Amino acid sequence: MSQPTYAELARVVRDHAGQLAASLVHLVGDFSAAEDLVQDAIEAALTHWPVEGIPDRPAAWMYTVARRRGLDQIRREQRHRRKLALVAWPAEPPPDDRLRLIFTCCHPALPRAAQVALTLRVVCGLTTAQIARAFLVPESTVGQRITRAKRKINDAGIPYRIPSADDLGPRLTEVLAVIYLLFNEGYLSTGGDQAQSRDLADDAEFLAALLHQLMPTEPEVAGLLALIRLHRARISARFDRDDEIVQLQHQDRSLWNRRAIAAAGRLIAQAAARRRAGPYQLQAAIVACHAEATRWEETDWTQITVLYDLLLRLAPSPVTRLHRAIALRYVSGPSFALTEVDALAGELNDYHLFHATRAELLRDLGDATQARTADERALALATNPAERSLLRHRLNWA
Repeated sequence: MSQPTYAELARVVRDHAGQLAASLVHLVGDFSAAEDLVQDAIEAALTHWPVEGIPDRPAAWMYTVARRRGLDQIRREQRHRRKLALVAWPAEPPPDDRLRLIFTCCHPALPRAAQVALTLRVVCGLTTAQIARAFLVPESTVGQRITRAKRKINDAGIPYRIPSADDLGPRLTEVLAVIYLLFNEGYLSTGGDQAQSRDLADDAEFLAALLHQLMPTEPEVAGLLALIRLHRARISARFDRDDEIVQLQHQDRSLWNRRAIAAAGRLIAQAAARRRAGPYQLQAAIVACHAEATRWEETDWTQITVLYDLLLRLAPSPVTRLHRAIALRYVSGPSFALTEVDALAGELNDYHLFHATRAELLRDLGDATQARTADERALALATNPAERSLLRHRLNWA
């Protein structure tokens, strides 16, 4: 055993906490009891490993601690004495149960906010306080969501399993939506004093990779993983030294991780070969068009527009139409794009990027006055500190 650094210790605990939680939920059949045992194992690891070093089999070490604590707890409680004889705890941790746990946390009977909170708490091991800070809600609110979700799972008898083939589609859709939501929040936070939350982005990539590992034939899973990895491949160029946003056309593309971009491209190709197109695959393909261009001027805007057309057929939304209009700016000109954007005013009037996009198009067309008004409206609606800073710079330059 070697002496671990703090970063190594945190990474190993994090990597194995989710699997330990999944194993214990499966064994004891109770979220709260399993969580308590996971916390006991984490505390033991944080106490012993800095001195003794990380064991060769950290998952088995943590499982053994949790197993001993669980059996001790059962022995201490008089009402569970008979249960002690019935519970057969295997000496080794069972096979990876995290996928079943993810599907349980993301059951469509639970509200979306509860799905996110429960997934982060149980699968990713974040504390209630961390989740509350990430989503800018009171800690008590997150605690209530998690408690209600656990109660709903127990009271409704929601099974701890991967759904049957007939139920897999809608359930998988919920799982992917939660991971996508987590990544979006981590990639560009919607509020607070952080422009991004790398912890949430890490969690999203971890869950997507796990899902792909355990469901390798699902093309939308591969599409979401590719989408996340393509975005993260340019993380080094997204912000400058002052944590200001660097827009895509101004990013230093030599900082992009070309190996990660190529690997994500292979994921997209493998998914496409299954001939079951979906929104995440198409979004990944759009981002790949940007990522694979070695210079901004080489961006294939025509192909991007075609991909947005396909995406609108599968998953129509005003935000997707807005992004398509941005692409049209480079295909058909700013006047045509502005007409498309203005048609979305009724649906996106409270969306800051709608007004920021209008401002850019109006500026292209020489209407500085209306562009400034649009930027001011965007600034009033924006919550991300880096986006707000960019908009303020625009107003100062105008």
